[in-house]
Amino acid sequence: MSQLQLAGKTALVTGSTSGIGLGIAIALAKEGANIVMNGFGDVAGPKAEIEACKTKVVHHPADMCKASDIQDMMEFAKNQFGGVDILVNNAGIQHVAPVENFPVEKWDAIIAINLTSAFHTSRLAIPFMQQKKWGRIINVASVHGLVASAQKSAYVAAKHGIVGLTKVTALENATTGVTCNAICPGWVLTPLVQKQVDAKAAELKISNEEATKLLLGEKEPSMQFTTPEELGALAVFMCSKAADNVRGVAWNMDGGWTAQ
Repeated sequence: MSQLQLAGKTALVTGSTSGIGLGIAIALAKEGANIVMNGFGDVAGPKAEIEACKTKVVHHPADMCKASDIQDMMEFAKNQFGGVDILVNNAGIQHVAPVENFPVEKWDAIIAINLTSAFHTSRLAIPFMQQKKWGRIINVASVHGLVASAQKSAYVAAKHGIVGLTKVTALENATTGVTCNAICPGWVLTPLVQKQVDAKAAELKISNEEATKLLLGEKEPSMQFTTPEELGALAVFMCSKAADNVRGVAWNMDGGWTAQ
């Protein structure tokens, strides 16, 4: 049996107790990476899913709004595994409202969690990666890092910022073994999105299947969700030898959303 391609590596995935983050963490664990989880809510269940991949898993409950918590999490990873080889900045929140009615505290929280936290984790992870002459930073942006939608000003601003941060980080490390890239998903069937589908079905008094078609039909030509497993496979590719010269890319997996 061939050796797992990420054996001996450590991956820190923010917001990895559910959804996209959990899918990426599982995919990396299946390739042998040790995992530092982060996130709120149920930890035991997701941790058990990752542990089933026969790798080491720890959890840190850092609040991604707080620079001090992020510092503690990075120190925790260093103490547990020696450092972070693969950093996946995935933590994110959302709020929908017109600009003139957008709550200031919601704006601040979205920018802090969706954008500023990735700056803090990256600045703390890069020196170790540079020292080892190998590292991977994967920023989970969004199709909204490439195009906009109404009433999502903070989210769109943060995700455009993540794409910009990705490019700068990639350029600054272009002659090293450290790469930085962004993944830009369209609609992904996570528990959060399923709630949106359920709400639309209830509001319009239609079936769940019809509500799904309405949601996808607004933006996504493929009329199908991207899955966390597909995004996990893309993350594994970005960590592979084949992706050594993939640098500063904003890779959309959006069913044709941005091709329109």
